[in-house]
Amino acid sequence: MNSGVAGEPDSTHLALERTWLSHERTLMAWVRTATSMISFGFTIYKFFQFEGGQGTPITHGRLTPRDFALIMITTGLVALLLATLSHRTETRRIAANLGGKHSLAAVVAALVSVLGLLTLLATIFRR
Repeated sequence: MNSGVAGEPDSTHLALERTWLSHERTLMAWVRTATSMISFGFTIYKFFQFEGGQGTPITHGRLTPRDFALIMITTGLVALLLATLSHRTETRRIAANLGGKHSLAAVVAALVSVLGLLTLLATIFRR
């Protein structure tokens, strides 16, 4: 994999490295987006949990704050899952040529998914 100069990778190896890094950046962008959706949904739920501070939960209307929170959190989790699956598919092909690299972005995505699931469960089971 050398271009003739000792210790210098060839252009193909460098292109693979750049492609790997672009996939990592893309997944991290999806992690940021999913985290924003999950936290925004949960914040809306907590902010509007009690109407006017009277201690009465908002349960009327077509779309309650709880419903909105569930939609936002679920959308964030589904987006993160789909992005992670896409990332995994693409990086598997590249990893073989880069010595079996492992994705740090996928680890972060898994941790955010666990936190998102906990948030979803907290929203579902707290009435």
